[in-house]
Amino acid sequence: MHSELVASRSADPRDSREIRESRNGSSPHLDAVSLGIIEQLQEDGRRPYAAIGKAVGLSEAAVRQRVQKLLDQGVMQIVAVTDPLTVGFRRQAMVGIHVEGDVESVADALTSMSECEYVVMTAGSFDLMVEIVCEDDDHLLEVINKRIRLIPGVRSTESFVYLKLKKQTYMWGTR
Repeated sequence: MHSELVASRSADPRDSREIRESRNGSSPHLDAVSLGIIEQLQEDGRRPYAAIGKAVGLSEAAVRQRVQKLLDQGVMQIVAVTDPLTVGFRRQAMVGIHVEGDVESVADALTSMSECEYVVMTAGSFDLMVEIVCEDDDHLLEVINKRIRLIPGVRSTESFVYLKLKKQTYMWGTR
């Protein structure tokens, strides 16, 4: 449990055990119950709130409230994860990008592109790693050649085209 806790967005004293924002404005701190709710939803995003409540010791209404707070604070998302191939996206690639100048401005430009599903600033041989999901090779070429490479600050790109996706999971649990 974290010791530097202050009031959450709500001034309601009943929130004393719930999600807290740290004094320095960093990411919210989570108590054991909220972590348990997250783990339950990672196992099955459609698990009923009543079943989650039994597992973590809360009422269905309290779980519903906690889940909404976790969603509102951006701690988690509840989404349907698809196989891109089955929904019309035949080409995926990871693109390593070398940047001259401000990496954040390039990252911001990439995050606005719907094809960029994952944008990470790295400390490795690339400044940015970007996962791109496209309809086909022509679409991938257009995104890389006519959009990414034209972003001010992009010096070079290296593409790693996915041949087969062997594992994709979001079950890393909580700490």
